[in-house]
Amino acid sequence: MSTLPSGSLWDLFKLDGRNFLVVGGARDLGFDMAEALAQAGADGVVTSRDHTSAELAAKRLSESTGRKVTGLGLDATDETQLRSVTELVLRELGHVDVLVNCVGGGATTLPVELERREMAAVEKMLLANVVAPQMICKHVVPHMRLRKSGSIINIASIAGIVGRDRSVYLEGMSPQALDYASAKGAVIGFTRDLAAYLGADGIRVNTISPGGFARKQPQAFIDAYSAKTPLKRMGRDGVDLKGATIFLASDASAYVTGHNLVVDGGFSIWQ
Repeated sequence: MSTLPSGSLWDLFKLDGRNFLVVGGARDLGFDMAEALAQAGADGVVTSRDHTSAELAAKRLSESTGRKVTGLGLDATDETQLRSVTELVLRELGHVDVLVNCVGGGATTLPVELERREMAAVEKMLLANVVAPQMICKHVVPHMRLRKSGSIINIASIAGIVGRDRSVYLEGMSPQALDYASAKGAVIGFTRDLAAYLGADGIRVNTISPGGFARKQPQAFIDAYSAKTPLKRMGRDGVDLKGATIFLASDASAYVTGHNLVVDGGFSIWQ
């Protein structure tokens, strides 16, 4: 990477001296986001439901970036754990400048068809994807308010803005349930209103809505999905979410709040 002079545009993207908390940062997109923040100069904490997974991810991040990263176990649907882990994070870091809510996901119990969907499964989906991010913010925001600054990034999905073409799913693959779209649409709405709620406190709140990422799906599915995408490919782990993360976390987006940044290769504009 070329070195730009001090005071240059690159300085807007630096996170030196800042701290992050990535809830759900032990794998996939959450890990990529934590790695990007550490590569930009920040120290932080990653969490996972499984404490060992969080510790292993933190060790990898520390070794690859040279930053101090700690791993903690956290079930984000348990408010008692949220309270205690927030206290641990603040003792570890002193303060949190960047909060990433990468919680929830589309994994769910079967069946997923509307006509057979169980209420308990819908409630569990909404708890993990909608209630948990709000409760995480509940416990972290008061500390950001004391400093009159902070960036919150909530992870939604293109499922929250466009309908799903289920014809690309092969036999044996399970399309996500309709309540996943409900949940991610709710995350986008929550983000906008939280941005309005916290704007006077100097806290910015934005959403990233990723499209599909290639993760060992059948090649026929990857080909079909890619054909429906203007850039003709699926997202790449370790690459395609990092720039969006640093933009929203850093001073480069100092005048951006309440925004939903779609990272989907154009999938949602071409349907």
